[in-house]
Parts: sequence; C-alpha cells; structure tokens
Amino acid sequence: LLIAEGGTERGHAVSIARGARPDGPFEGCPANPVLSARSTARPVQNTGHADLVRTPDGGWALFLLGMRPGGLTRAFSPMGRETFSTALEWVDGWPVVQPVELTPATGPVVRHDDFTGAELGPEWLSIRTPAADWSSLTERPGHLVVHADGSAMDDPRPRFVGRRQQHRSAVFAVRVDSTGGVGGLSLRIDERHHYDIEVGAGIARARARVGGLCQTWEQPIAPGPVTVQIKTEPVSGMGLDALGPDLVRLSADSGTGPVELAVLDGRYVSAETSASFTGRVVGMYAAEGTVAFDRFGYRGED
Repeated sequence: LLIAEGGTERGHAVSIARGARPDGPFEGCPANPVLSARSTARPVQNTGHADLVRTPDGGWALFLLGMRPGGLTRAFSPMGRETFSTALEWVDGWPVVQPVELTPATGPVVRHDDFTGAELGPEWLSIRTPAADWSSLTERPGHLVVHADGSAMDDPRPRFVGRRQQHRSAVFAVRVDSTGGVGGLSLRIDERHHYDIEVGAGIARARARVGGLCQTWEQPIAPGPVTVQIKTEPVSGMGLDALGPDLVRLSADSGTGPVELAVLDGRYVSAETSASFTGRVVGMYAAEGTVAFDRFGYRGED
C-alpha cells in the first residue's frame, strides 16, 4: 500500500505498508517515510505521490512528483510540480529508496515551430477551451491565426495557446502580425498571476498581473510584424534582489533591435505565490481582433 502523506508542500512524503491480503490488515514499514525531502537541502523538494514501476533492466524505480525551488531562501518554484524518478532496491521485503537527484545538465534545449503542420503538436496547451475552436493553421499558411472574442489574459477562458517552461533559464519568442488586432506572449500561472508582452495599434505594452494588482508599461512601436520575447533569468547572490527565483524580461523588436519594456520579479509567477500546483505556461494570445503568429522559438537551459 503506497501512501502519500505530509501534505503536498515541504512536508510531503512517501510511505508504504504491506499485508497478506489486498484488504489488509497492513503493517507499516519501520523506516517510513521511505522517501521525503523535508528538512533537507536537496534540490528537489515536495517529493511524493509516487508510483512503483519496473525498469527495462529488470530493476525498480519510483516515479513521483516534486518541485525545484529557487531564490535565496529556495522558496519559489517557477515550474510547479514536475515528474521525477529515482531508483530503489528491496531489502527484507521493504523498498529502500534513493534520494531524488538531478541529472547533469546536457546543454541548451532548442525548439522551433513554424506552424506548417496540419494541427498543433501535443506540447501546446489551451485554457478550458480547445484551440481548434478559435485558431487556424490553414487560414494563413505558416502562421497560427488566433481570433479574439474580447477576453484577455485576466479572463478564465482566454484565447491563448502555450507550452510549459521546462528549464530555469528560458527564452520564448514569436513574431506577431497584429495588423488586425492586439496580441502577444504571456507567461501564465493562472488568470490572476501572469506577465504579458503585447503589440497592437502602434503600441508595445508590457503588463504584470499579480492578484488584484495590475501595472502596464507602454511604448510606441513601428508598424509591421514585431518579434516579442519573454526571457527568464535565474538570480544569484545575496540581498533582496536575490529572493525571487528569477527575473522575467519582456521585450519587443520591430526590426531595429529589441526594446526591453519591463524586468519583473519571478516570485509572483511561481507555484507558492499563486497557491498553484502547476507551473508556468508561456504562449500566444489574442485580446482583440485577429492576430497571426509565426517563427515561435523556445530555448531552455538548467
């Protein structure tokens, strides 16, 4: 009987019991919890909700959830709960589980999407409504065309399609043709916690929504397609500036070079601040009219 205990935050743990019958009685493992990161400095915290699996070499492993907190006090997790695995062996009929460790970095991960396929790939997510209902890959070949309905990123059903941030250092960029509307990129936890960079009507606009607070920064921009970018940059060192896990940089480039509109503290779009189990999703949205996107790129590195 594999059990998740200790809540889902820093006290999370994995315990196990055994019995002769599926309906018990059960005997708890003397070493329970068999896995927990609580009261440790391990890089993966909140470990729990595990499942036993057989590995291809005939061994055993635990697949489980965990979080990678960052910042000076390691209090904020931009990617929320992620999936991890760790090895175990059986000793006297009980599992002895290895602590969850991170594998060495393998260099940057680079992904591009030119929107030339027949449908969006499985890495693309939409919020509560399917993207196929309000977007098209055939209306303008080589582009993702998104039709707005008046909702914005503050709404529970935005016209938004994005992919998860998977690395501590990440760059998301896309070219936006907002001739017929307003749209851009959003780094989103939920409708009350998101950072946006959008263009439309000759204006580039950065926006930060944190709970009931909202602030914007605007700058005129030349007409024509504009490349917007969201970059996450881990913070190191000491002092107040290092309390958050990273800085989030919002910029726009109309062809004369990138213009940075805002640099924001990443702690306000983390799982702990927003009380969310899930992590950041970054992607494209249309707030007004019809907006076309092309040349989406992602570069991530831990």
